[in-house]
Amino acid sequence: MEPTIDAVALGDGAAGLGVWALVMQADLVVKAVMLVLLGASVWCWAVILDKGVRLTRLKRRATSFERDFWSGTPLDELYRRLAKRIDHPMAMMFAAAIEEWREAPRSTEPAVNQSLVSRVGRVMELTMDRELSVLERHLPSLATIGSTAPFIGLFGTVWGIMNSFQSIAVTKNTTLAVVAPGIAEALLATALGLLAAIPAVVAYNRLAGEVDRYADRLSSFGEEFTVVLSRELDAARVA
Repeated sequence: MEPTIDAVALGDGAAGLGVWALVMQADLVVKAVMLVLLGASVWCWAVILDKGVRLTRLKRRATSFERDFWSGTPLDELYRRLAKRIDHPMAMMFAAAIEEWREAPRSTEPAVNQSLVSRVGRVMELTMDRELSVLERHLPSLATIGSTAPFIGLFGTVWGIMNSFQSIAVTKNTTLAVVAPGIAEALLATALGLLAAIPAVVAYNRLAGEVDRYADRLSSFGEEFTVVLSRELDAARVA
């Protein structure tokens, strides 16, 4: 027995509901929405991988530097040892502080020494802020993608459903074969929006927390280093 025309049409419609087929037969507007969401997803994962790898590397180098700093090595010797590989924010803060320390005139006046310590602390703070600004670059884009991608996908969903209703109005046919492609396109746009938004939100919260903890670590080092310099100045004044 040969299949009826309605059965053939329904079978053809079901066969054309693959993801790639949906993309190719989608409306131009829905295709543009999918392309934007795909680009946002690729950008999101590029930022996640870049920041994740960079933070891991910076924390490992900071741990190594702190080990050397608190090992009792003289500050000048540690500076000479690090001069050729100052490649992370904590080492940059240390180098900036030592350079300011070397250029400042020595005095036995407590007020002058206190001014020097404050100036060294300010230099380290500026260095830290500059390096953290570089580290935080592109992180806000994750928050932007996380908040806007679902709405962009929703726009594609609404447009696809509108196309489905227009198909019903033109063909005067309410069978699943008529409305299924448009609805499937709409759901695919929603899925792509969530695919971009969910990793972006999770990664932004995680990476922002990691950056804040790293910033606190740098700030603590700066305060500890100014205490060490103040102690050395007091010892020199007493001597």
